[in-house]
Amino acid sequence: MSTTTRSVGRTLAVAARAMIVLTLVLGVGYTAVVTGVAQLVAPAQADGSLVAGPDGEVVGSALIGQSFTGADGEPLPQYFQPRPSAAGDGYDAGASSGSNLGPENPDLVAAIEDRRARVAALEGVDPADVPADAVTASASGLDPHISPAYAALQVARVADARGLDGETVTALVARHTGGRGLGFVGEPTVNVLRLNLALDDLEG
Repeated sequence: MSTTTRSVGRTLAVAARAMIVLTLVLGVGYTAVVTGVAQLVAPAQADGSLVAGPDGEVVGSALIGQSFTGADGEPLPQYFQPRPSAAGDGYDAGASSGSNLGPENPDLVAAIEDRRARVAALEGVDPADVPADAVTASASGLDPHISPAYAALQVARVADARGLDGETVTALVARHTGGRGLGFVGEPTVNVLRLNLALDDLEG
């Protein structure tokens, strides 16, 4: 065996050992440490921020939006509605994305106007009063939050559908309105899933 052949063989052996060691350290060890720390520090978040209903059954995640519609695809009047989703058939975590259409794209403009008309008809308001998040999807298509303005727009309809006082529903919205991140990042938001579960608990 030539010197060159032995040198190549040693190089390959070293490379193979390095790959095995790095795979165990970084691929297995690091992952196990991070997972363990996450479970100790923030177990709920590490497990996906799952949300359970009154019977203890998981009904969704606080991090991923979902639709509140009937079998016919129409919004259920007794529930607050989320913002639109462009992820797959809607809120598909396996197809997270926005529409990627520009603000002057005719298809996007038509979709927004159609959504605006639908929301205005559902809530019984002037189309000019419909907030932007009621007609536009988020960049991920999975945003579980709506703005306080969109929540306020829906209060009268939800209260009427449930036979509740409007002030009661407004107070519930206020309790489920989160502030800005770190006190100054972003805008206040309302988690739709948690709010709707609170409504069901209230009636229960």
